Amino acid sequence: MAARHDQTTDPQLLDALLQARRGTAFFARKLNELTDGGLDGPSLLPGWTRRHVVAHIGYNARAVARLVEWAATGVVTPMYPSTEVRDREISFGATLSPVALRNLFDHSAVHLNVEWRDLPEDAWHSKVRTIQGRLVAAEETVWMRTREVWVHAVDLDNGASFTDIPEPVLSRLLKDITGAWKSRGSDAGLLIEVSGQDTGHVIDDAGAEAPVVISGPLAGVVRWTTGRGAAGVTATQNGAVLAKVPAAPKWI
Repeated sequence: MAARHDQTTDPQLLDALLQARRGTAFFARKLNELTDGGLDGPSLLPGWTRRHVVAHIGYNARAVARLVEWAATGVVTPMYPSTEVRDREISFGATLSPVALRNLFDHSAVHLNVEWRDLPEDAWHSKVRTIQGRLVAAEETVWMRTREVWVHAVDLDNGASFTDIPEPVLSRLLKDITGAWKSRGSDAGLLIEVSGQDTGHVIDDAGAEAPVVISGPLAGVVRWTTGRGAAGVTATQNGAVLAKVPAAPKWI
């Protein structure tokens, strides 16, 4: 039987699909390194065990696949009926046996990959609506999933770090997060400087007189922006190093 390939020929979309698939493989590796008993351990997310993280990633793949099916068929198929339903689903998934939980991840990832692979070229531009209410082209589903698998692989707290995340993914995460801050007006008085780059990423363009400057390598800065700690970054104001790096504004 001949191998089946992605129907899209867009080089940028194919590259994005590759990043999503690599992220899925990376999450799978960190999950497979955990013993069944290890699934009961805490994740990096407050109130969530590793079980919750795995359940979330599994059900997220199903939810994203529903959006791809919407784009393919034109039949409105929301990610979830509501955020409450999504939360209950994750809580239930966290109670599954280790075998069932691992199967949830494996099967849902394969399902989503098949939906992407078989989506016709023109359907990638079809509009679908995210759970946040945003109307986006179906190609956005690739980034939605990419962000989930890479960041939550770190949240498994099984040896992965933000330095494992590819630079293009980190850069887009930084852009997305700071963009969300700006849209909500929660970025006032902040300036981000990424070491190794010619210019800092300016969050507050209103010209604060004494901005708090968050600086560090890209991986460390993105880790801070996602609310996952300040290791590797520093905060200064008026040239003085602050004793404590302030918490980042809320991301999602």
